[in-house]
Amino acid sequence: MKINSEIFKAYDIRGIYPKEINSEAAYLIGRAFVNFLKKKKPKIVVGRDNRLSSPFLFKALTKGIIDQGANLIDIGFATTPMLYFAVAYFKLDGGIEISASHNPSQYNGFKLVREKAIPISGKSGIKEIKKLVLINKFEGKRKGRILKRRVLKEYLNFNFKDFNRKKITPLKIAIDTANAVSGIVVSEIFKKTKCRIYHLYSKLDGSFPHHNPDPLLKENLKTLTQIVRKKRANLGIAFDGDGDRIIFVDEKGKVIPGDLITALIAELILEKNPKKKILYDIRSSNIVREIIQRKGGIPIKGRIGHSFIKEKMRKENIIFAGELSGHYYLKKHYFCEAPLFVLFKVLEIISQTNKSLSEIIKPFRKYYHSGELNFKVRNKKKILETLEKKFKDGKISKIDGLRIDFSNWWFLVRPSHTEPLMRLVVEAKNKRLLERKTHLLSNFLNG
Repeated sequence: MKINSEIFKAYDIRGIYPKEINSEAAYLIGRAFVNFLKKKKPKIVVGRDNRLSSPFLFKALTKGIIDQGANLIDIGFATTPMLYFAVAYFKLDGGIEISASHNPSQYNGFKLVREKAIPISGKSGIKEIKKLVLINKFEGKRKGRILKRRVLKEYLNFNFKDFNRKKITPLKIAIDTANAVSGIVVSEIFKKTKCRIYHLYSKLDGSFPHHNPDPLLKENLKTLTQIVRKKRANLGIAFDGDGDRIIFVDEKGKVIPGDLITALIAELILEKNPKKKILYDIRSSNIVREIIQRKGGIPIKGRIGHSFIKEKMRKENIIFAGELSGHYYLKKHYFCEAPLFVLFKVLEIISQTNKSLSEIIKPFRKYYHSGELNFKVRNKKKILETLEKKFKDGKISKIDGLRIDFSNWWFLVRPSHTEPLMRLVVEAKNKRLLERKTHLLSNFLNG
């Protein structure tokens, strides 16, 4: 049996089903995961999204897990944050979410965590699991058992312990879950509020018939923004395929960049938790750092990617972190993604101030930001070396790729960890400067 070694990525295991990732691979990954944990009779949680291939991968993965002697807790349909919660809250030994996140329907894969929902990435275990799978020499074990458990109610109660949902004003909210697994959460979270919900594509359908579950692509937000305007909603919300990212749209139908939400939530958290550390990814606007400092917090600039962020948060006792991509992490949520916490923080501030979301966000729109632009390139290393020499007069940072700051603008160029692409971000103090510098760097990257 030949296993495609390319499915083992920097952050997870992922590929096209069944061409790249299939039941044979899933079975061996299950056995290798148990072996990797090095615990006697470990308890492992498995959750899954609603992709058409998920039941087949679930069946094979779980067979591998119990054949290797572990006990398995099947939590059924689950968002990735639900899976993380189950592992940490119930003090289990590890967990696997069957999902390909925001990728199109033909993809699927596995997100792996150990105890306390600590992520297993390329360097912290995926390479070892890959090696075990490819060698494929597993000893016979006394089989483990499969137990079923539903965790949605406990997950929601955990999220709402900091909020009084009855104090949320009767807002009109449009929500797009793209026929993906987040639909099971949305149907429950507004029950104790007076909010009016327009739930788009709520029916679970793993073929994602309306659009791919990637809210970072503007074309996937087209219907959401239209509904927000048509229904005169107070805001719009979009989740990605496994529910660990959340994107906001204001009442005018304008998409709010993830870093501005980071700045808003950081401000709100620091009001009650002064002098705490807040992490933001290196793509984020300078306004994030400025807000954290203004509110008496300690800004920490970090690498992109959930495994790097969670590791740094644990190591430095960071209370909150946010990424441009709409991932938000909270110490109180076991250093994991906390999209519902962020959602209810936003609803809370709208309710308390009686301001529109666009008014609340306006003070954070200080700079002009390009967002992330992608370029297909051949020699990533050479490009970074050339750019460093070309812009050597700026302040150079190599936390993740190459970021160079000047007095009135900055840029970041970094290689993708998952695709043959170079990613560019530019920010400037005025629109004209942004356009000029973006054009200059785009021409360079296009060769």
